[in-house]
Amino acid sequence: MFKIGDYVVHGRNGVCKVVDITHIDISGADKNQLYYTLIPMKSEDSRIFYPVDGNKIVMRPVLTRQEAENIVSEIKDIEPMWIENDRQREEKYKEAISSCDCEKLICIIKTLHARNSKRMAQGKRITYVDDRYLKEAKRNLHDEFSIALGIDRNQVEEYIREHIDVA
Repeated sequence: MFKIGDYVVHGRNGVCKVVDITHIDISGADKNQLYYTLIPMKSEDSRIFYPVDGNKIVMRPVLTRQEAENIVSEIKDIEPMWIENDRQREEKYKEAISSCDCEKLICIIKTLHARNSKRMAQGKRITYVDDRYLKEAKRNLHDEFSIALGIDRNQVEEYIREHIDVA
């Protein structure tokens, strides 16, 4: 069980802060059930209520500093995925983001950077779907790394670049 003040990663909502653990009085909700009240970093005006014993959506603690550093050191070894079919590719993007797995987010980011570079070299624009998933993957990864590494989310990309060059 998480505690008030903990940061967690919650499905497609990304990094959230646990601000309360309480019973809620909302129609359709079990009044005897305890719920986490979560505030997503990407939408601090929002509130998410998730059952303490829920298991339908991935919810896990934010990485430790050591885990984040280990993932950064392995970024060069994470291979992009190449799927030609647009629907299958979008489905893989959704699965990766919902999995809350940082290595899968990095895979998406690397894939989309390569795909977008190729499209731009051909004089084509970045597709809406690619742009949307790239932004979502980066935001989720940067939010989690910022908490784990104790740095501002705007510094995460630079941190990664510096530590990849060292490796």
